[in-house]
Amino acid sequence: MAHYVLLADFTDQGAKAAKDTVKRSEAFRQMAEKSGVKVQALFWTLGQYDMVAVAEAPDDNTATALSLSLASLGNVRTQTLRAFDAEEMKKIIAKMV
Repeated sequence: MAHYVLLADFTDQGAKAAKDTVKRSEAFRQMAEKSGVKVQALFWTLGQYDMVAVAEAPDDNTATALSLSLASLGNVRTQTLRAFDAEEMKKIIAKMV
């Protein structure tokens, strides 16, 4: 499974309903599970982003579909980063010329 970091910012709609953010995070975890994505960690953060999630998905298409599904609800805008663990990075480095 591939690893992904999802960065999220509240939209105006999400900020107005900030008291429901923990409930929405549980709904996100369920949505992810149904789509074949495992959310490993989810944090609310200070700084540029309001939330950060770390997830595993079978492929980029699945991760992108989840990110789009989440954004379509209107509470957050997302940025998804593909992340590589040490073993994956070793394979990438081995292909360098």
